[in-house]
Amino acid sequence: MSSINPLDLHTDPRHFVGKDVYAVAGNPISHSKSPFIHQHFAEQAKQKIHYGRLQPDIGTFAEAAKSFFAAGGKGMNVTVPFKLDAQALADVLTARAQLAGAVNTLWIADGKMVGDNTDGDGLVRDLLAQGIAIHQSRILLLGAGGAARGVIGPLLAQSPKALVIANRSNLKADELVKLFANLAASREVALESRTLADLEDATKTQHPFDLVINATAAGLTDESPLSVQAVANIFVPSSFAYDMVYGKTTAFMQQALQRGARVSDGLGMLVEQAADAFLLWRGSDLARLIEPRAVLAKLRS
Repeated sequence: MSSINPLDLHTDPRHFVGKDVYAVAGNPISHSKSPFIHQHFAEQAKQKIHYGRLQPDIGTFAEAAKSFFAAGGKGMNVTVPFKLDAQALADVLTARAQLAGAVNTLWIADGKMVGDNTDGDGLVRDLLAQGIAIHQSRILLLGAGGAARGVIGPLLAQSPKALVIANRSNLKADELVKLFANLAASREVALESRTLADLEDATKTQHPFDLVINATAAGLTDESPLSVQAVANIFVPSSFAYDMVYGKTTAFMQQALQRGARVSDGLGMLVEQAADAFLLWRGSDLARLIEPRAVLAKLRS
């Protein structure tokens, strides 16, 4: 059977009469927690939905998504490696999807496919729920790829004192600084780029950070983007280290713990961005009925 057929992972809308059908698309996708999260939101809000998984082959995302929606699918979450494909497929992009440069949520409105990005707002809500002050804080964002770009806008909207984007090479980080310069200026945020090597130099990194976010993929391979010297310069016991990877204590988190800092993985971000998508699809009035932190607690247990 072709992997672009929605029947593959029990997501064919025609098989779930009386229920609105949603799916998460990625490759691989069997590990995804999204079905668990959305089914719990549906139970909390007393909504009749079915939420499945879709694993298109690389290069076939557009065909798989069109097939899913043509069969009656109501909405789709999109994860690695298809967020750029989803952006290209969408007829209409929300303002935050345009800023993020990628799409993780799709639905049909007025006959057009709408693309949004809920990642950044999900991150911010998770940080705030954990009692992390973003306003007037000094933030270090590690990485300058799609994951980093997707959260810069919502972080800047919280008006931190400074946001430093650090990457292996200057080029991508410099591009992001230029892209978000106007937004940073409007929020009176000092936005700058550094290389990871700059973080090792005490003359270039003279102050530790309140919040350090790892948006690199290093956590997936049990590596850290930070050297021992960089860790000494950026972490103090009052720092908070956040890794977007979830489900384990990464090397980056271990480095922060050794400096006495608090840490978190990205599971809360996953739940919070899912809550945003659920409300986009089902209606913002359901916000009072769903409890993302209760769903997160179930996942953690």
